[in-house]
Amino acid sequence: MDYEGAVLDLDGTVYRGDAALPGAADAIDRFRAAGVRPLFFSNNPTKSRAAYAERLSGLGIDATPEEILSAGTVTTEYLASEHASDTVFLIGDEGLAAQFDAAGLELANEPAGADVLVVSWTDAFDYDDLVAGYKAIASGATFYGTDPDRLIPAADGMAPGSGAIVNAVGGTADREPEKTLGKPSAEARRAALDALGSPAERCFVVGDRLNTDIALGERAGMTTVLVRTGIATDDDVEESDVRPDHVVDSLAEVPDELGLGGA
Repeated sequence: MDYEGAVLDLDGTVYRGDAALPGAADAIDRFRAAGVRPLFFSNNPTKSRAAYAERLSGLGIDATPEEILSAGTVTTEYLASEHASDTVFLIGDEGLAAQFDAAGLELANEPAGADVLVVSWTDAFDYDDLVAGYKAIASGATFYGTDPDRLIPAADGMAPGSGAIVNAVGGTADREPEKTLGKPSAEARRAALDALGSPAERCFVVGDRLNTDIALGERAGMTTVLVRTGIATDDDVEESDVRPDHVVDSLAEVPDELGLGGA
């Protein structure tokens, strides 16, 4: 197979915490040398494309902002397209609010009367946010989540992610989000393929989560590669309806696993 594009998860795949995973930078260089364009795609909605590019550069990995997507960028672009003139009440991080503001979205100060409710990760989530989310939904706001990740890596293990907060707000109002816009949503798949500019069958996805990274690739028709450096285990694969095409120890093994040149 002559691949043209690669969707690469970040935390747990390219890096863990503040360090690049062994061999990750070299693997990405080999992708580029083989004519495979990388697209870095995180479900962390809190950072801008430029911030991700800066972080990768600090780890010795060259990437431009145009080569990066996140649940935050997909959510922002969807709202700018579908709700440009609506008011948005956000339960989320200041980094996501900054992305909304940069896109010209109008952020509501009060939940009641807001046209749209977006729920995402924030370490300041509290009871008042539950009340605000309930008020927004009860007053008719369209309810969106940024991503489904209930647990995310933290310095001392795992911690609640956006999905946990989305579920808490939705449970209070007995309502599911209209859409959850990060991986593996249709919006995320479309954004990835548009960014790569290649047909799905010429692309592969590498990630550490079955229900987001691998599901995105499977639903889009890409080749899928699960790495063992993050969340999912071999037992998880056996128990899951989402089955990767390849399972490898790390990103470093992917060029050889897929028969890519550029070594």
